[in-house]
Amino acid sequence: MRVLFTGSAILVSVVIFSIILFVGFQGSKTFRDVSVAEFFFSSKWSPSADSPSFGALPFLYSTLLLAGLSILLAVPLALSGAVFMAKIAPRWMREIMRPAADLFVGIPSVVYGLIGLTVIVPFLGRVFHGSSSAGYGILPAAIVLAVMILPTILSVSEDALRSLPGPLQEASLALGATRWQTIWRVLLPAARPGILTGVILGMGRAIGETMAVFMVIGNAPVVPKSLLDSTTVLTTAIVKDMANTFFNTTWNNALYLMALVLLLLSLVLILLIRFVAGRSEGK
Repeated sequence: MRVLFTGSAILVSVVIFSIILFVGFQGSKTFRDVSVAEFFFSSKWSPSADSPSFGALPFLYSTLLLAGLSILLAVPLALSGAVFMAKIAPRWMREIMRPAADLFVGIPSVVYGLIGLTVIVPFLGRVFHGSSSAGYGILPAAIVLAVMILPTILSVSEDALRSLPGPLQEASLALGATRWQTIWRVLLPAARPGILTGVILGMGRAIGETMAVFMVIGNAPVVPKSLLDSTTVLTTAIVKDMANTFFNTTWNNALYLMALVLLLLSLVLILLIRFVAGRSEGK
């Protein structure tokens, strides 16, 4: 069994590093025809034109903006739900709400995208533009993503709150603090590492989500000037263009380079999780 487990760990590591090396090798070929400055700082993406341009700035900017906005929408709701289920809700209610929240994780992303396409996009279009077909952009994608990542942040945050030692809350209440003061000033700071881990995991899913975002964001390769301007993120740009390219062309290599950027973003988030967990263990 020791040999089996060791071999499995080595195999997994080889597969992961092989993917990173392959994507990185193909992506680096982009710089044979495109400068680093053009790729990362140019906002013009027209790979099929007579004079092709490969500026990925709109995709990078929209990806970070979408992830940040979805986190801003999801964290207050998820954290409030975690506090309620961990410290306020009676046992019977918690046993109903926790499975109901976990059920959201099992819903396919295309279902979220379909709901966003048929409900959220027309609603935002009528409210802000007077037309049900003009509601595409960062905002509907962020709303859909916030619902998708909310169960992850909620469940991790609730586990962090429930794992705190009981005497911590009892000591605060014994000193005369109210329940809200105990939650806000004692329990939430003590559970901060676990809560931050949930937020980072949610951000990682928001950055990597494709299908639901593809259906509601509009897919225009431009830098958005408002939250209801059609735009494209890294994942949807790869999905939209990959079928139109030939392997080892500059266009194809640029898509691999965008995939490498996504891998590096995921790696940074994983390192953040390990850093937060390490600080928690150190305390």
